[in-house]
Amino acid sequence: MRIALLGPLAPWRGGLAQYLALLGEALSARAEVRGITFTRQYPGLLFPGRTQLDTSAERPRFPVEARLDSVLPWSWSRTAAALERFAPGAIVLKWWMPFFAPAFASSVAPLRRRGTRVVLVCDNLVPHERRPLDGAFTRWMLAESDGYLVMSASVERDLARLKPGAAYRRVPHPYYAQFDRGRFDRASARARLGLAPEAEVAVFFGLVRRYKGLDTLLDAWAAVRRERPVVLVVAGDFYEDPAPYRALARAAGGEEAVRMREGYLADEDVEALFKAADVAVLPYRSATQSGVTAVAYALGVPVITTDVGGLAETVTPGVTGLVVPPEDPAALARAVVRFFAEGMAPALRAGIAAQAREHSWESLATRTIELVDTLAPTRGWR
Repeated sequence: MRIALLGPLAPWRGGLAQYLALLGEALSARAEVRGITFTRQYPGLLFPGRTQLDTSAERPRFPVEARLDSVLPWSWSRTAAALERFAPGAIVLKWWMPFFAPAFASSVAPLRRRGTRVVLVCDNLVPHERRPLDGAFTRWMLAESDGYLVMSASVERDLARLKPGAAYRRVPHPYYAQFDRGRFDRASARARLGLAPEAEVAVFFGLVRRYKGLDTLLDAWAAVRRERPVVLVVAGDFYEDPAPYRALARAAGGEEAVRMREGYLADEDVEALFKAADVAVLPYRSATQSGVTAVAYALGVPVITTDVGGLAETVTPGVTGLVVPPEDPAALARAVVRFFAEGMAPALRAGIAAQAREHSWESLATRTIELVDTLAPTRGWR
């Protein structure tokens, strides 16, 4: 069997690249795997962060070529030609943003006509932040793909609405276990972050955009601090003006109450952050799912999340974390206070560990191959 992966792969940074690499490595035990990644992912005008690359990221353990420029059409035909030389039975690509439809659809369409099947791993089908042509681009990509892996009920519903009768599998998001390299224990992680060994610590992690609700969490923090001396660590790249968030952090108690670590975190820093944490908080306004829960669970950290999209599906209340209404600072504050006041961490960590097997990359690889079997490629398969 031959399987090609198309999308971000190291040195492109972030969870999308890590997901595709880890899935590819799991598939490599069952098939010949090759990757095609970007020469340019986002044009500068569409990327508000500091850098799109993580030069320290570990490279995938399968061959990868950089061929695809998201905005240069002649690179799309070169990508299609590179894929054709491999003649895979299946192309698996990560789908998260309609902007990429012209590049992705144009790259895979010639292979579909020759019997290759295309599988989308759908982070979402309806974007959090709408742009012109989103609908047309999404329909284009759906027309040039055959099967779908979805990770939440909300995306499952969107797929049923946008492409009735589509072949798909509902799969859990695997844990990002690659972060746990044993570089830190709790004490050394807290020392690295300048946190007291006995501190109560909550973390907010990831790219900061309005839909992620960091302002709601900061609004809640003064109420938390009236009850418990919990330190909130905010760690991630700001994709919008950080000044309003800094003002909210000062109003919540300043540096003693809220530590702001702005910028992209390399894997080593992610491990330190979660090894230092008691709980991760995801106060989103909207979501389909989030890779942050997969990072937290991989490092044994319970999650407090809002009841939006597929996020609440990733948390079993009282087993792996707590769920609260969105945009409700008072309810969020009560959940954080309850977590620490009732000493919930040990029981929730045990609940997370009990679910680890079903959230493995090997399980995802098996489900991916099962889906492709139903799509019946006419070349490069079995």
